[in-house]
Amino acid sequence: MFDIHTHILPGVDDGAKDLIESLALLKMAQHDGITHVVATPHIHLGRFDNCLSDLSNEFAHLKQHVEASDINIKLALAAEVRLDSELIRLIKTNQLPFIGKLANQDYLLLELPHSHVPEGYDKFIMWLQQKNIRVVIPHPERNRDIQKDRSYIKRLVNLGCDFQLTASSIEGLWGVTAKQLSEAMLSAGIVKYIASDAHSVKRRPPVLSRAKQLVSNLIGKDKAQALFVANPAQLTESLFVEQSKR
Repeated sequence: MFDIHTHILPGVDDGAKDLIESLALLKMAQHDGITHVVATPHIHLGRFDNCLSDLSNEFAHLKQHVEASDINIKLALAAEVRLDSELIRLIKTNQLPFIGKLANQDYLLLELPHSHVPEGYDKFIMWLQQKNIRVVIPHPERNRDIQKDRSYIKRLVNLGCDFQLTASSIEGLWGVTAKQLSEAMLSAGIVKYIASDAHSVKRRPPVLSRAKQLVSNLIGKDKAQALFVANPAQLTESLFVEQSKR
């Protein structure tokens, strides 16, 4: 399986606190049957002011330790980017890590605030489209506005967005509403990816197998395989090819 949304990079956000926890998370992922992991640290201006150069250095350091260990997982780097008008500057200066590239189009893992869908979100997404950037929305099922008004989902679909659900939402660990919304989106066939959004060993581990079984029961094994393997593999292929050259 591919886990394309994780916070395993140590000490850069609210994910892994240090290298020890990063390696522990990767060992858990390997034990669960995950073969490829994308580190997606937060870029959240004013809270996690991470930049591409610093994240690249931290990632290279982590990768060295992983290669020296008994962990057999392929790693790549991207970012989970919080929606903010200030991102325009970072995009214009090529300072944002993308989650992948398909058909010569860059893909951005664009996080909405958990509490609401901000005004002007649609205009910003359309601006990204003009820059040949397609949006992947992580954990829409956990957004409170979307939970209250599912018409936001249709609007995001019409804007050309893809969706990535959180595995633990499917298990019910984010509450009944998030689980029901996840199941509705899966049944409607509008979900493209499922990932762990791993933050820590106890609070949110990098475990996908339980959710994969639930998804298989809900929509079938072939569709589940696409969400956990084929689709994320295709999306992130360019990331892993780039890392293998270094």
